[in-house]
Amino acid sequence: MKLFDLHCDTLLECLTKGKSLFQNDLQLSVERGLAYFPWVQCFAVFIPDNKRGESASRLFDDAADLLEREASLHPEIVLVRDRKQIDRLSQGQCGAILTVESGAAMRGSLEQLRHLHRRGVRMITLTWNGANELGGGVRAPGTLTAFGREAVREMERLSIAIDLSHASERLFYAVAEQTSGPLVASHSDSRTLCSHPRNLTDEQFCLIRDRGGLVGLNFCPDFLRNGGNAGIEDLYRHAEHFLSLGGEDVLAMGSDFDGTPLPNGISGVQSMEKIAAFFSRQGCSEELIQKIFFENACQFFRKL
Repeated sequence: MKLFDLHCDTLLECLTKGKSLFQNDLQLSVERGLAYFPWVQCFAVFIPDNKRGESASRLFDDAADLLEREASLHPEIVLVRDRKQIDRLSQGQCGAILTVESGAAMRGSLEQLRHLHRRGVRMITLTWNGANELGGGVRAPGTLTAFGREAVREMERLSIAIDLSHASERLFYAVAEQTSGPLVASHSDSRTLCSHPRNLTDEQFCLIRDRGGLVGLNFCPDFLRNGGNAGIEDLYRHAEHFLSLGGEDVLAMGSDFDGTPLPNGISGVQSMEKIAAFFSRQGCSEELIQKIFFENACQFFRKL
């Protein structure tokens, strides 16, 4: 099957634990993911809220260095830095897109943002749960700062996708006001079905829909069901709800592998075919499954 996943934290897990991205015992390894073709994986550099300034930018560079080393050691890993490379992937290759989770990696500097772009970053989650130089996360509900306004405009100019997962509601709508292009929530679920503040309201989802953006389904049990005892059926419930809001061309996968515990029945990247089969049994057409698991994200990045 085809697979395009908008978010995993495997890169930082490998960096901090000294593991190989290609072969490991984590939720995601490139070796196991090669069962899918074509396969494009967004590898996020997660910057914790306690990392700021020089320590944040150094963590980013260390993780980006690791991805480049892994690609040099394993030709199966192809660094995707322009839209045409996705279409050139061959069987047995992983198209790796470098992303950042928390704009603290920018260090409050547009030149640092341009450095991230030169290193291959194609999507940035503006905040994690706390506040940073750009604005407020979901646990520190502030709006865009003056630097944040400059940064999102520069991201649009550089064709770096603006990711609003983890954003406070004030930040979310401020970004929508400051920008005109598509917006992304790379790993978020529906607040209508699960009240966790990390989830999207229907209004937020529809705004992303109307802007030609993407929403990736997050596998975190606490985002799928109040109380957290979730399974594949809960992932499908969130997909079904977003589809009911006109999300056929918006919905994608944003697993959050190696950044969250997993729901019952999902053990890692090797479970993606099992999830697709469950969606099929619920009545999703093959065309719709292809859109959710690959085509919507692929078309977005082709046009970015």
